[in-house]
Amino acid sequence: MSSDGPYGRHGFNANPSGYGGNSYSQPPAGGYAAPSYGGAPGQGYGGSYTAPAPASGGSYGGVGSYDMGMGDKSDEDKAKSGKKSLALESLNNNVLIWAGFFTMSLMVYFMLSGGDFSFLMTYGAMARMFGFGILNVKTFKSHRATGVSIKTLQLYCLVFFFRLTSIIRHEGYLPYDKSGDWLYHLIEIMALFFTASALYGCLIPFKSTYQADLDTFGEMNVPPGFGAVYLAVPIGIIAIFIHPNLNSDFLSDTAWTYAIYLESAALVPQLYMFQKQASGVVELLTAHFVAALGFGRCMEFFFWIYSYHELANSAGSKLPGYLALIAQFVQLVLMVDFFWYYYIAVKNATPLVLPQHTGMGIV
Repeated sequence: MSSDGPYGRHGFNANPSGYGGNSYSQPPAGGYAAPSYGGAPGQGYGGSYTAPAPASGGSYGGVGSYDMGMGDKSDEDKAKSGKKSLALESLNNNVLIWAGFFTMSLMVYFMLSGGDFSFLMTYGAMARMFGFGILNVKTFKSHRATGVSIKTLQLYCLVFFFRLTSIIRHEGYLPYDKSGDWLYHLIEIMALFFTASALYGCLIPFKSTYQADLDTFGEMNVPPGFGAVYLAVPIGIIAIFIHPNLNSDFLSDTAWTYAIYLESAALVPQLYMFQKQASGVVELLTAHFVAALGFGRCMEFFFWIYSYHELANSAGSKLPGYLALIAQFVQLVLMVDFFWYYYIAVKNATPLVLPQHTGMGIV
């Protein structure tokens, strides 16, 4: 192999045995006698050139091997460092997302609530709006609808629509504090807009990424994609016959009751879809979306624990209040496992992984 180093620019051939054996005894053709390098005068190239001895520690090959080993170790360390950096970045993003939400919540509480206990209703509504906002970011930023249940979005569109038809016309189910004057209405309108926007993203521009083979809740004796009727129809019938009478208006009272009953079951298709995933891995933004909805349900549940007795029908029965409380409690029970694995994922800045069979009771 020809050398490209400073000693090979004159065209000599390297001896594989090492630099020490190279000898230039023959002058170049044409009788040209070059000055001697290291030999006696007149010997031309007869002087032997011996390369400097390798540095202590072995042959060049050994040094190369050592460098290669160190390089592999360095690459491994860099990889580990990179993973830690990504994990830390993910954890920071998680903290920032929720820190922003809680900061905004405190601002609203001190500026627009008056400190009344009923602000928990508004707080729960804010958490729902926040959750669907996250879902829109996830869907439209990644251009993917993977891991999202269209049936859950359909049900939540019904929830927000029917609640708005009640609270816009009457005041019987609004928070008592100042947030019930206009803020609660605005939050519900924004939540409906975000939900419809996410549903549009899953059905139109990013339909090719929607996982219909996993979103199969209720796919029995109905057209594909209409499994939500198994929740929407029976709950609607219950709301018609068992509802409170705070507005003294059948349609308004039934619409509000239908919304609160249906919301307690609306996440079931999404949780079912999580369980159908072979890997059990849930995208972190999707997990944030579901966690925000669960957090909002917790806030409203705490409110209705102390206020359910107000949900009485025209005959004075508190059965509607009991049903509303039980429905919300059942939803929280279904989400217990999800909350635990979500906490582990956020704490460790790792993907959320759900086991195939858990205590959710929906698979």
